[in-house]
Amino acid sequence: MGIDTTFLRSRLDRLGACLDTLAEAEDTTTRRLAGEVGAEYFEVALEQSGKLLGKSLRPWFASNRRADRLTFRDIFRHAAKHGLIDIDAGERWLGYRDAVDGLVDWEDDDCLHSAAIDLLRAFLADARALADTIDSVPRD
Repeated sequence: MGIDTTFLRSRLDRLGACLDTLAEAEDTTTRRLAGEVGAEYFEVALEQSGKLLGKSLRPWFASNRRADRLTFRDIFRHAAKHGLIDIDAGERWLGYRDAVDGLVDWEDDDCLHSAAIDLLRAFLADARALADTIDSVPRD
């Protein structure tokens, strides 16, 4: 049986809805709320992506325990090494991890900056591709 990506996909769908709301919102309150909720979905989806990808790496390790001890960064490095993702995607994932703490900058009535929105849209595309990859990894 494969790894269940249902929870990850639901967070990604909700992140996509938040991004759509940000694009369409005309008032600051709606933009702020969509930004805050979107940032939360981003964090949850990022962590879930790492956990599921770590499980996908188990066949390349001598034991599941060894694979489960990998750090977030090592998970994506090994995924690139074993061809589950390409090297450029691996670098982007490391960048997403770095962006978590500084994603939202709440000054005055400003909401998510356009660069942060672009980052979330890129993350959404990469995370959906990763979920497809995780679904296709053969299980032992």
